[in-house]
Amino acid sequence: MDTIASLFSFITTPVSWVIVQFHSVYGKIFGPDTGWAWGLSIVSLVILIRICLIPLFVKQIKATRAMQTLQPEMKKIQERYKSDKQRQSEEMMKLYKESGTNPLSSCLPILAQSPFFFALYHVLNGIATGKTIGVIDDQLLESARKAHIVGAPLAAKFTDNADKVASLGATLTDVRVVTAVMIILMSASQFFTQRQLMTKNVDTTVKTPFMQQQKMLMYVFPIMFAVFGINFPVGVLVYWLTTNVWTMGQQMFVIRRNPTPGSKAQAAFLERLQKQIERNKKVRGRGNTNVIKAIVAKGRDRNEFERKFINGLTKAGLAAQADGTVVESETTVVADAEDGTPAGGPRRQQPKRQSKAKRQSATAQGAATAQGATRADGEAGAKTSLEKAPDEPEDAAPKTTPAGSSTTGNKPGSGTRSKAKSGQQRKGQQRPKHPSSKK
Repeated sequence: MDTIASLFSFITTPVSWVIVQFHSVYGKIFGPDTGWAWGLSIVSLVILIRICLIPLFVKQIKATRAMQTLQPEMKKIQERYKSDKQRQSEEMMKLYKESGTNPLSSCLPILAQSPFFFALYHVLNGIATGKTIGVIDDQLLESARKAHIVGAPLAAKFTDNADKVASLGATLTDVRVVTAVMIILMSASQFFTQRQLMTKNVDTTVKTPFMQQQKMLMYVFPIMFAVFGINFPVGVLVYWLTTNVWTMGQQMFVIRRNPTPGSKAQAAFLERLQKQIERNKKVRGRGNTNVIKAIVAKGRDRNEFERKFINGLTKAGLAAQADGTVVESETTVVADAEDGTPAGGPRRQQPKRQSKAKRQSATAQGAATAQGATRADGEAGAKTSLEKAPDEPEDAAPKTTPAGSSTTGNKPGSGTRSKAKSGQQRKGQQRPKHPSSKK
């Protein structure tokens, strides 16, 4: 560890100077030789570094989401060129270039923070060994050696022996209890941070190897912190615990305000946003406006939670606009509903699906109605055929046309009578044929 810390000695002087400046401020409040003054100086150093790393953290979020999106394509490339590693690497780099994604962007905060971490370790190690380092002179060195945090010196380690701890003005029990508690808190905060990332802020609609990697890191990182933590001075444990707590709070804020699309966090966020819009009848906040604008622009590519959000606004009589605002759906319509029709415009009403029993009953009723109509038509035709025309004598014989077909000419009722004879049988007693029709 000393060798690694010496590699970052170029930043030791700036780090020691920042600590001394914070110590001069807190020393006037709590006393220059107290653990509060030196401990809060380290905490303030962490906060200052993490504020400077916020732009890199934003890039990390974007890179992580981009890598999640590319996982299916990356898997296809790996399967297609599994026997040609060089071609596989070329295709991977081509995919990264086309999508504008840099895999190293997800590691930028950790890489950028590493020099400060090892520089701080180098400073605290110098305090433990009684060596001046950076801008820390003999007076500040003596003050730092006297500083204790809950009975544990800043430069003490869990693995130190009793004599070394006694030289720092503490007991071995105090040092090991304090360092053990801090190591447990450090590992627990790391585990919780990774767990909330996996359970709340991961797109559940896409199963990729990236999710398995994150799940593995959820258990590996806390173990790594516990193993290496026993070799860290108390001051470094304060630094790393503060970093983990900052990361956990920063991630909770991001998950709540800007969740990953398709994740459980997005479902909760859109539900809160819908209630807020329904209550105020408008969108508040630039961030919420940008979210609605992005959802409207997706159209049919919206996920399940986004479609539910748009449909919820529609039911409330509101319509999301392309500029991220909402209006009464009766006046202006821009957003698409779930089926692609305008959210506030007329929508085709889909018939309700009937049960099997109702469909069979309707079919039976239709058949009975058709049968009754057929019978009524037959009876009406038969009755018409039996009616006698007013001017036709009862014994009138039908005339024969040259083609040999019988006809009644233009007499009323003749057409009806011929249809009744050809299509329907007359019911009841049959009338005897006229003698003149016999041959």
